Amino acid sequence: MSKLVGKTAVITGGSSGIGLSTAELFVSEGAYVYITGRRQKELDVAIAKIKYNITGVQGDVSQVEDLDRLYKRIAEEKGHIDIVFANAGVGNPSAPIGQITEEQFHTIFDINVAGTLFTVQKALPLMRDGGSIVLNASLASIKGLPTFGLYSASKAAIRSLARTWTAELKERSIRVNVLSAGHIDTPIFETGNRTKEQIAAWKAKVSSSIPLGRLGRSEEVAKTVLFLASQDSGYVAGVELFVDGGMGQI
Repeated sequence: MSKLVGKTAVITGGSSGIGLSTAELFVSEGAYVYITGRRQKELDVAIAKIKYNITGVQGDVSQVEDLDRLYKRIAEEKGHIDIVFANAGVGNPSAPIGQITEEQFHTIFDINVAGTLFTVQKALPLMRDGGSIVLNASLASIKGLPTFGLYSASKAAIRSLARTWTAELKERSIRVNVLSAGHIDTPIFETGNRTKEQIAAWKAKVSSSIPLGRLGRSEEVAKTVLFLASQDSGYVAGVELFVDGGMGQI
C-alpha cells in the first residue's frame, strides 16, 4: 500500500541528487510533490523525468521572496502541506580558521541555516496538524574535518533547531526529525576540474574509510526520508538518523 496517498510534499533542492531521488520515491508512494532549485534547466529535466504529480518552482532558499512565491503557489493550487523536506544546502569547504572570509560565512549560513529556518517557518501556516518535517544535516556535524568548519557548524545548527522545533510544534503533532547523510554518490562528485581517474581514485579512498566499504546511494537516503515523512515513524520525533554506512558510529 502506498504510504503518502493524498499528501502534499515540499522538497527544496529537489532537482538532483538526494532531493530528486526523494521526489521520485514520494511520487511513487502517492504524494504530490513541489520541488525547488536555483537552476530552471535542471528543474525542467527533473520534471520531465518524474512526469506526473510534480511541480518545479525555481528559487533560492536563502532568498525569502523566493520562498514566499513558492508557498503562495502551493496555497493557490493545493491549500495545504503535509511534508517538508528541507534538503537544499551547500557543502563546499571554506577554509581553516584564520583564513575564513565574511563572504564564505554568509554564503554557507545564509543557505544552510537561514534557508532551512525560513523554509520551515514559512511553510507552517500551510502545514496540516500531524505533518512531518525532515531536515537535511550531515555526518560532518559530528566530525572535525579540516577546512569544513563553517559547513559542519551550519549542520550542527540544523540539529539544534530540530530539538527546539520538536518542542514548539508538539501541540500540532508536527514531527521534526533530522537526516544526516555520510558520503553519498551524487552528481556533486562530478563537479570541478577533476578527471574521471581522479574522481575514481577519490571515491576509492573515501570508501576505504567507511565501515560498509562503499559510498551510499541517493536512493538509500530517499528511503530513509520516506520513513521519517510517513506514519511508519509516527512515534519518532526529534531524532538525528545517520545514513552513513556506520562512519559516524565506529
